[in-house]
Amino acid sequence: MADSDVLRAPHVLDYTYKRSVGPVIGAFLTGLRDGRILGATGSGGTVSVPPAEYDPVTGEDTGELVEVGPAGVVTTWAWTSSPSPDQPLDRPFAWVLVKLDGADTALLHVLDAPGADAVSSGMRVTARFRPEAARVGSIKDIECFVPETEGAS
Repeated sequence: MADSDVLRAPHVLDYTYKRSVGPVIGAFLTGLRDGRILGATGSGGTVSVPPAEYDPVTGEDTGELVEVGPAGVVTTWAWTSSPSPDQPLDRPFAWVLVKLDGADTALLHVLDAPGADAVSSGMRVTARFRPEAARVGSIKDIECFVPETEGAS
């Protein structure tokens, strides 16, 4: 069969579905847009951040959402000395797990620090939110965490 005998038609494979976040994650993202961080209460009064819809211990629905942070303690960290273009900051930074005040779990995010020697487990940090007009209801509404002595903007 000659190439000219083959029928061709353009086709684009699209996945137009947009993820539905549900009432718990939706409230968490709306809170971030509003400059607040929410966690979900679970069994024994524990608070998980980010919130889950189901208690990891019992499998039951989580309870009410409560505000936590915006400050907390670094539980562990890893330094990134040469960030790639798709990473959150365009300068060296630390990936951190932050246990926010009032939470029992840690949130993964980035810490803007002057160098690896300025980062330690146990240090206090606080969230720096994007300007209010730039927030859209995303984890990126927290631009980064900064050492607590620098304060949040």
